[in-house]
Amino acid sequence: MKVFRGLVLAAVIVGAMLHPAAANATTKTPSLIAYVRNGDIHVSNGPTEKRLTTGGTHARPRWSPDGKSIAFLKAGYLWVMRADGTGQRRLTTRAAAGPSWSPDGKWIAFASLSCTGGPGVYKIAVAGKATPEVLFPRDCREQDLPAEPAPVTARSGSLRERLSTDDAVAWSPDGTRIAFRGGDCDSVYDACLSVGTIATGGEQTVAAYGGGSLQTSGFAVVPSWRADGAKLAWTAYQRGETKAGDQPLHVVEYDTSTRAKRTVGSAQDRELAYLTSTSAVVTGQHRNGSWLVLVDLVKGTRTLFRDGSQPSVQPRR
Repeated sequence: MKVFRGLVLAAVIVGAMLHPAAANATTKTPSLIAYVRNGDIHVSNGPTEKRLTTGGTHARPRWSPDGKSIAFLKAGYLWVMRADGTGQRRLTTRAAAGPSWSPDGKWIAFASLSCTGGPGVYKIAVAGKATPEVLFPRDCREQDLPAEPAPVTARSGSLRERLSTDDAVAWSPDGTRIAFRGGDCDSVYDACLSVGTIATGGEQTVAAYGGGSLQTSGFAVVPSWRADGAKLAWTAYQRGETKAGDQPLHVVEYDTSTRAKRTVGSAQDRELAYLTSTSAVVTGQHRNGSWLVLVDLVKGTRTLFRDGSQPSVQPRR
C-alpha cells in the first residue's frame, strides 16, 4: 500500500510539472518573459499573457536594460517598440539578425553582412536616425559599408539546420565585449563562436567545430550572458568523430574566468536566457512542439511555462 501511494504521489508531482495548463496557472516569474509564438511576440509572467505584435515574421525579441523597450526582428529588419507593444519603429534598412542592447541602452548591436562577405557585427543608435557602425571584423571598421543584403524572413530545413546559421549576438553586461557566431576563427574552423573586445577589435574563440585538428562538426549559436558577466551560455550541436562523441541540440554554459564548460538543461534545449544566477528559461521540446521551460541550474528541476520559443527576460527595475 505504501508503495502504491508513493507511485500515485509521484504521478501527481510529475503531472503538475508537465501539464501545460497547470504550469500556466501556477508558475509565476519575478520578471516578464518575451517570446515568439507563430511569428508574433508575446509577454508573460505565467498567469497572464499579452500578444504585442500581429501579422507574423517577428523574431528574437530582446528587452532593453531598463525593461521599458523591446528590440526585435520584423521581416528580417531591426525594429524597437515599447514594452506594451506600442510605438513600433524600424531602425535599420540593412537586413539584421539577433539584436542585443548595450548596457546603457543607447545602442543596439546586430549581425549583418560584413565587408568580408561573411557575418559581421554592427551597432546602431536607438535614438534618431543613424547609420550603423561596424564593430567586427575589426578590419571592416575603416571600410565602406557593403551593399545592403536582402533580408532572410524564413529559414528552410530542420530546426537544427535553421539554428546553425542563426546570427544572434549578445552584448556583455559590462559593455566591453560582444559574443557572436563566426569571426576570425572562420578562417581556421568550419564553425565557431567568438567573444570580441569592442575597444581593440580583438577576438577570442570560445567554441569551434571542424577544421584545424578538430574532427567534429557542429555549431555554437545564440549566445546569452548572465547578468554578472561571469557566465556565457549558448546553443550547441556536435557530431563527433565517433558516435560516442555525438551531442544533440543542447545548451553549454561557459565560465568566462576559468573557461570551463558544462552542459545545462536537457537534450534538445536551446536559446537559454538567465532569470537569476541559478535559474534560466530555455526553449525545450514538449508534445512535439517548442515550449518555454524554467530550469533550476543547480538542481536541474524543470517547469513548463508557455508554448513558444526565443525567450528574453525583462531586467528587474
